[in-house]
Amino acid sequence: MLHFSTLDLIALVWFLAAWLGYSYVIEFTAHGKSGLNGLMHRYRLQWMERMLAREARMMDGQVIASLQNGTAFFASSSLLALGGAATLFRSTDDMLSIVASLPLGATVTHVGWEMKVMGLMVIFIYTFFKFAWAYRLYNYVAILVGAAPPAAEKNSAEAQRFVRGATEVITDAGRHFNRGQRALFFALGYLGWFVGPVPLIAMTAGILVVMWRRQFASSSRQAVLDA
Repeated sequence: MLHFSTLDLIALVWFLAAWLGYSYVIEFTAHGKSGLNGLMHRYRLQWMERMLAREARMMDGQVIASLQNGTAFFASSSLLALGGAATLFRSTDDMLSIVASLPLGATVTHVGWEMKVMGLMVIFIYTFFKFAWAYRLYNYVAILVGAAPPAAEKNSAEAQRFVRGATEVITDAGRHFNRGQRALFFALGYLGWFVGPVPLIAMTAGILVVMWRRQFASSSRQAVLDA
């Protein structure tokens, strides 16, 4: 790690700790389950229960198609971002001269820059796999809805097993979509490292504040609680 200063390493550890720590709190703690993402789970369950009561389920198919389209957009955007990162990798010399001319631009070695770009590429690869898997899971949900028991059997044991299974699949799709979107947000913070370690620390902190506020202190969360 001779290509990075001590402050660089501290900033990188802070970035990883913020990402992993926030993810853990959101997904595995009681406090995280009270966030906006966690509150949406009950609505997925209600959706599957009420879908069973409908004879015509075209609306449910349209909702699933909308979820698929949004996920496909982010998956394709991740590939475009990965292509942009590859361009940064090929243009190392030009980018080093640009960064050095910035007011906060830190001195970066050729290898150090390429390692930073490779880290960014790993993040975008991760986001693509998350969005692609979420898209596939929404495909599975569409198949499940097509195979749902008829409305006349909505109170049967089979129908209740279907509700639990379908809810779990669509919740898993939402979980992977959220992970991909979270990675994109933190990728914005990671961009600060190309300028220097201090911008990385500051931008990561800013991303944390924005994401926390949207999950726990936004008007959207309050509206869901009041619904």
